[in-house]
Amino acid sequence: MFELTKEQRDIRKAAREFAEKEFKDVARELDEKEQYDDRLRKKAAELGFIGVFIDEEYGGQGLGNFEQCLIIEEFARIDGGIAQSMVGAYFGTKLIQLFGTEEQKQKYLPPVCAGQMLGGMASTEPDAGSDVAAISTTAIKDGDEYVISGNKMFITNANHADYLIVLCVTNPEKPRKHDRLSTIIVETNRPGYEANKLHGKLSIRFSDTGEVAFKEVRVPRENLLGTEGKGFYQLMDFFNYARLDGGGALAVGTAQGAFEKALRHVKKRKAFGSALAGHQIVQAKIAEMATLLEAGRSLLYRAAIKLDKGEIDPALIAMAKWYTCEIAVKVADEAIQLHGGYGILKKYDVEHYWRDAKVFEIFEGTKEIEKILIAKQLLKTY
Repeated sequence: MFELTKEQRDIRKAAREFAEKEFKDVARELDEKEQYDDRLRKKAAELGFIGVFIDEEYGGQGLGNFEQCLIIEEFARIDGGIAQSMVGAYFGTKLIQLFGTEEQKQKYLPPVCAGQMLGGMASTEPDAGSDVAAISTTAIKDGDEYVISGNKMFITNANHADYLIVLCVTNPEKPRKHDRLSTIIVETNRPGYEANKLHGKLSIRFSDTGEVAFKEVRVPRENLLGTEGKGFYQLMDFFNYARLDGGGALAVGTAQGAFEKALRHVKKRKAFGSALAGHQIVQAKIAEMATLLEAGRSLLYRAAIKLDKGEIDPALIAMAKWYTCEIAVKVADEAIQLHGGYGILKKYDVEHYWRDAKVFEIFEGTKEIEKILIAKQLLKTY
């Protein structure tokens, strides 16, 4: 069912070779320094790895979300932080592709694909994470402009983006809070935009994460994305895509990288007079890790392939996001366990997989939220 075409095999091979060549030698140093290096994004864009699902007329490859998942999986196999920053490079473009005007598509999509522009999404707030409809950032109409005021938290590319797609309250008078929200494109060079980098993260330290303040930022009303009052519903549609490449693919690649490290170690390391790989308890762990990884990858691929066929299955997508991220933590944890004391040392290059995997269980919808979504869909169906 998941047999890759020659083109897909070539894409995966090219992504792996790029990550092996460009990420390996710098990933751990940049992680330790919490340093973002924009040159990697630009190199990836030059090779066509950014936004491959975007139509060719707007600078993309005209491929599917499945192909984007293959690329991100290979990137995360080397480093989850760099891989997540690559997702961040085109994060939000799906919203523009789905709901933007022709002018907005022409303005923002080609430069993102070419590596000339960096975007982002700003929905989470200090007091509104999982309950996204509870945001308080406002966009008040003033003539031909919106005046945006509020604060956002945990925003990828906050300090480097050229624009952010911002979730705002535009219709506070609506009785249903879900109908009060809109998405607006905000260029970060506008007066009143302020961003601060968040330091001391457990993981994905390469990726720029920040807090943002909008202090009466004025944007033209043509920056509204889609229809006013439909922002919440746009975001829910967007998550059906983002939870796969920006969640599941990151997790599967991270689990694969940790698994490979563990395999190499147990074949070399000796205990009680023989290689670790010769002990049955170690073999059992390897078998369990491989099975979890295969199950997670199959779930991710099935969800992504269905999505590209236009068969949107929110429950399946939520399953894929929750399960792949959970197994990434488990596989990375076992990889450390199989390394023994060496597993916690940076020199052995395995502890970072667990650190990266843990945050994947949180963003793009926590695993608890994913389970609620799954249950609601199933209860509706049956």
